[in-house]
Amino acid sequence: MAHNLFRNSEESHAHSRQTLDVLYEHDDFMESVGRVADLGCGSSALDALWWAEATTRDDPPQPLDIQVAAMDQFETFQPPRRSRNLSYVRQDLETWCQTKRGFDVLWCHDTFQYMINPLQCLANWWHVAAEDGMLVLIVPQTTNWEFNQEAFDLPPGCYYNHTLVSLIYMLATTGWDCGAGFFRKQPGDPWLHAVVYRSRQQPRDPKHTTWYDLAESRLLPDSAANSITKYGYLRQRDLVLPWLDKSFRWLGKT
Repeated sequence: MAHNLFRNSEESHAHSRQTLDVLYEHDDFMESVGRVADLGCGSSALDALWWAEATTRDDPPQPLDIQVAAMDQFETFQPPRRSRNLSYVRQDLETWCQTKRGFDVLWCHDTFQYMINPLQCLANWWHVAAEDGMLVLIVPQTTNWEFNQEAFDLPPGCYYNHTLVSLIYMLATTGWDCGAGFFRKQPGDPWLHAVVYRSRQQPRDPKHTTWYDLAESRLLPDSAANSITKYGYLRQRDLVLPWLDKSFRWLGKT
């Protein structure tokens, strides 16, 4: 995958750490993770190495021994250091699907915006996640407000403008539980963050899935379901969403 929003892999990893470091503070969660797929790992795979070399916060720290599959379409893979827990898989992330589930975490930083068919992609990822597995999406929003005017930017290889509203729709439609999930979108920050869990509901046909269907499925945040009940569709300004640090963000407030 082409990464055009960062100058180098170290800068990209520094951005990832803003979320990884919050996850690391949850000891029970980290100790429960057995397998991770880094979707769009890049040639350096720094995020994958972080997962593979993660330790407990004990004194002294103990290795968590998380098994990591670093996935991308690059022909070369040159991580700055090797790890016995890390394997590289050359994989088309759009078509990746397998009958055997088992990934506790699907980590996807700065990659989802390049998916040509995002709905089918999310449905495929639902099938490879472990029961109650977690999907972390960190994706840029290409329509933003800069210097008191609208800014529309579309990097090469990107065909969609993702928003939290569209992400919630696609995730819930493809079987990901947004009601129990966590979301973050800061004013002036173009990045969208979504942490959701694999539900027991199968991905739906998006051609025949309405907002009302999703509201009744209980896969949506309460504020989203209330907005749909009142207006017939989801308005971003009605969303009140939690983040991993248990803070809440009202997106109607700038």
